[in-house]
Amino acid sequence: MNLNTVSMDELYDTVYNEKPPIIEGLLYSGTYLFAGAPKLGKSFLMAQLAYHISTGTSLWDYPVHKGTVLYLALEDDYRRLQERLYRMFGTESTENLHFAITANQLGRGLNEQLTEFIRQHSGTRLIIIDTLQKVREVCADTYSYANDYEIITQLKHFADSNGICLLLVHHTRKQKSDDTFDMISGTNGLLGAADGAFMLHKEKRTANAATLEISGRDQQDQKLHLTRNIETLTWELESVETELWKEPPDILLEQIAEIITQNTPDWSGTATELSEIISANIPINSITKRLNVNAGRLFNEYGIIYKSCRDHDGRRLEFHKVRDGS
Repeated sequence: MNLNTVSMDELYDTVYNEKPPIIEGLLYSGTYLFAGAPKLGKSFLMAQLAYHISTGTSLWDYPVHKGTVLYLALEDDYRRLQERLYRMFGTESTENLHFAITANQLGRGLNEQLTEFIRQHSGTRLIIIDTLQKVREVCADTYSYANDYEIITQLKHFADSNGICLLLVHHTRKQKSDDTFDMISGTNGLLGAADGAFMLHKEKRTANAATLEISGRDQQDQKLHLTRNIETLTWELESVETELWKEPPDILLEQIAEIITQNTPDWSGTATELSEIISANIPINSITKRLNVNAGRLFNEYGIIYKSCRDHDGRRLEFHKVRDGS
């Protein structure tokens, strides 16, 4: 069987689906591990993430995109969840946050359960599985690299197919390591197959201060210093050790955003016709390629959907404004 390949030209001629942010600069669609030692406060931070996403309220200094959240709290019961949420958020509840304390295992009905939930809740953006160990199949080679890699690959396929984020809560091993992420329990197959990981750790277990380290394929590594509020038990941001790099403005996208507005939400035409109504000095043969590569950014920053298609007159560019940019 021959290899399926694409050329560089074909890559630039194709619009690929962008990973939309769930929490800008922090969490995106895909599959992520969230690791930390037992009884460290991971479940409280998971509840905090879930609540902020389900209500669309900013988390610390990070803008949040509102969506339905499913939280599989598989090590809790509903009474404990009720008490925890009331202490954290009072009576300000939301219908977009759903909980389950039991679920099937991988390969034994979990996919079907999650698929049905998404079918019933089309706005689902995040599913938290707390903990990964609760849904793993029990087998002789549970902790082999191949098995760890396959488990995350299955979950990643599910998340990518449905355009959601799966956040998998997991424990760390007791052995210390120079690389924080090497402390994730299991083999490197877990992190190798995931899109990224969060690591919550403390210098002293009894301390209220903690560090949250973040590493991912499509995002900048970060280190956040957090403090736990002793009254609400929510995590508060004290400082960010790494300032996020921000992509510089793109003049082509900026000028398209001036043309495609709420008053004139639709436009279609050729690259030549587009070049005639913008002032940017961009070669016509590179306009389509630049737009193909930056289609996700055009949507995320300006709320404009871009499509490139061919008809009997050649290639046409289509733009549609769906919301105000952030």
